[in-house]
Amino acid sequence: MTFASDKSYDSQPGRDQLARRVQLLLVLIGLLVAGYLSYLKLAEAPAVCVETGPFDCNVVLNSQYSELGGVPIAYLGFAVYVVIGAVLVLERRVEWLREWGRLLSFGIGLFAWLFSMWLVYVQFVLLEALCPWCLTHETNFTVLFILICYRVYREIFSAA
Repeated sequence: MTFASDKSYDSQPGRDQLARRVQLLLVLIGLLVAGYLSYLKLAEAPAVCVETGPFDCNVVLNSQYSELGGVPIAYLGFAVYVVIGAVLVLERRVEWLREWGRLLSFGIGLFAWLFSMWLVYVQFVLLEALCPWCLTHETNFTVLFILICYRVYREIFSAA
């Protein structure tokens, strides 16, 4: 398979390089948010949260939907950011990731984004309670996924 990524990364167009840097920044933000949510689960601590109107972090973070197969969702979110961040950092150094890293990020990102959208539905419809930390993660990941899609699109269509 031949994509534009087969070219030297030193000659990447400026927009793609900017998108990659913004992705790294979003991964860092995501690690901070998911790290905080993971800490809350690990320490069984209450969240620092606005608790007015529909906002109640503790309802969301302690609901039956906060775990998947006994694993806290926050841990899974943290792991997704670690994997996508590792792919971004290593895609210039590892030949296999140079060719397939963007598509790997897309596959992981698509699944994670769809799952995040399901979690938004859970907050709004099933729990009728919102967690600003969770919504921050879901917004951050949506922007990250848009940039992942952009880079895959550029890679596929600039190779044509």
